[in-house]
Amino acid sequence: MKSNILIVEDEPIIAKDIQSYILNLNYAVIGIAHTSESALDILHSRQVDLVLLDIHIGGTRDGIDVAKIINEKYAIPFVYLTSFSDEMTLNRAKTTNPYGYIVKPFEEHDLKTTLAVALHNYHSTKKEELFSKEILDGKAKAALSEKEYNIIIELSKGQGTSDIAQSQFVSINTVKFHLKNIYQKMEVGSRTELLAKVMS
Repeated sequence: MKSNILIVEDEPIIAKDIQSYILNLNYAVIGIAHTSESALDILHSRQVDLVLLDIHIGGTRDGIDVAKIINEKYAIPFVYLTSFSDEMTLNRAKTTNPYGYIVKPFEEHDLKTTLAVALHNYHSTKKEELFSKEILDGKAKAALSEKEYNIIIELSKGQGTSDIAQSQFVSINTVKFHLKNIYQKMEVGSRTELLAKVMS
């Protein structure tokens, strides 16, 4: 499924150029916002996967203010796309932890690389959060041991019993013993059910 990208850019001609680039790169454009207010309206009403965010935009807030709201309310990645590269602006922008910073004018390959890296890093972070021991313990009827937790992580990577035994420095029978305990604690009957529960 294509990632939905919101373009926040107050110059209509530049926004259309960016839209063409994004469509060429096989992403979907969920909307174009020329002001902070319209950007926040789109974020509130549509499924946005990433925001391309100009710093100098129309409205009562600038792009950095919008980025702070994205962090607080939506927790999705954003990339600054701006002609501002002075130290003061950069220092303000850095405090919002952007997933990238592209300085105009830019080439299509700059956009391609930055978007790919931003989305990859975001999904990697979300996966780590999804598989934290604390979250998995919350889904189990009893807390998982460290070894059981590590085995679930290996299973989520598609590893088989013998691979897990090798990576965890235990015998295949030990892995099977741990799996039996994991199934009981997670109240499932198979790997498929386990992974479905872990990822829910």
